Amino acid sequence: MLKKFIGWNRNGAAWLERQFPGVFGAPSYKAELERRIAEDVVRLRPSAILEVGGIDRPLLVRDTNFTYIGLDIEERPDCYRVYDRFLVQSIEQPVDAEADMVISITLMEHVPDNRAASHSMFLALRPGGVMHHYIPSKWHPYSIALRVVGPAIQKWLIPYLRPAAVGVTGYPAFFNHCSPSDMEDLLRSQGFERVDVRSFYRASDYFAFFLPAYLCVAFFENLCAILNWRFFCSGFVISASKPR
Repeated sequence: MLKKFIGWNRNGAAWLERQFPGVFGAPSYKAELERRIAEDVVRLRPSAILEVGGIDRPLLVRDTNFTYIGLDIEERPDCYRVYDRFLVQSIEQPVDAEADMVISITLMEHVPDNRAASHSMFLALRPGGVMHHYIPSKWHPYSIALRVVGPAIQKWLIPYLRPAAVGVTGYPAFFNHCSPSDMEDLLRSQGFERVDVRSFYRASDYFAFFLPAYLCVAFFENLCAILNWRFFCSGFVISASKPR
């Protein structure tokens, strides 16, 4: 019965998004992240790219033009197929690799100490190197709910509320420095320059299991987008460079 109720609500939310994409649709943060990465691959012609937290679902495909290095705290058999080299460790620790580019998507909210992580990335980057990340923001209603619920209950709820996300989410989330202004200040304090942030505001799909909540969050998100309240954004793409 619960699954049917949630299904009806999700179908209603999907119908609203199809009918009113300007209100309920979500601009693609992944497309923005991939655009920035692709442009810098052409501009910099990197000889090595380090992806952090990609496990066996990398953002890029292996290419003879660069060495593709993966890094994660866990490993799976495909990790050694989709990357040229794979490291099993936390990004909070020094990395035994050098790269011209560091990338990640939905990683840094799961890192307990992003000061240590950003320092490790800075050291791993060669002079003139760049990095691009997408980071969910800590003050969006979903992020707050995630911290209140905790990972154990979250993993129990995912098969009911977001069945498509089973196996790819549910990890502990700390959201350390995970807001646009906090992360920008943190990266600058580590020595990065040309820090560029673009905020995204719509993640109401997380509440599609209950249509009234979905409508309330969508209204709030649109208000924040209109007023450019970055504090409450759903997430942000952030890029930075290491000085030459």
